[in-house]
Amino acid sequence: MTALVIVEARLKNPAKMAEYSAAAAPIVAAFGGEFIHRAKYVETLGGSPTPHGLGILRFSSADAARIWFNSPEYQAIVPLREEAAEMTFRLYEEA
Repeated sequence: MTALVIVEARLKNPAKMAEYSAAAAPIVAAFGGEFIHRAKYVETLGGSPTPHGLGILRFSSADAARIWFNSPEYQAIVPLREEAAEMTFRLYEEA
């Protein structure tokens, strides 16, 4: 079953974010994932006022997403990610 990884990001360092994005994209692709959507925060219409950027990745399965996220290749760039932004990753299976 296809899985989506929803990423919310609160930017800390734009230069580091560009570097992280450039490093993350080929790793996601190498594990069979694809970026299907990116969005920039505009405003809060209701609920929490904390602004976040949004990214959506698609993998062939939840297991494939877990393998990517826990891979040595991805974990190697986690320090860069942490310099770039505070991120939350949520895993969903498409219904």
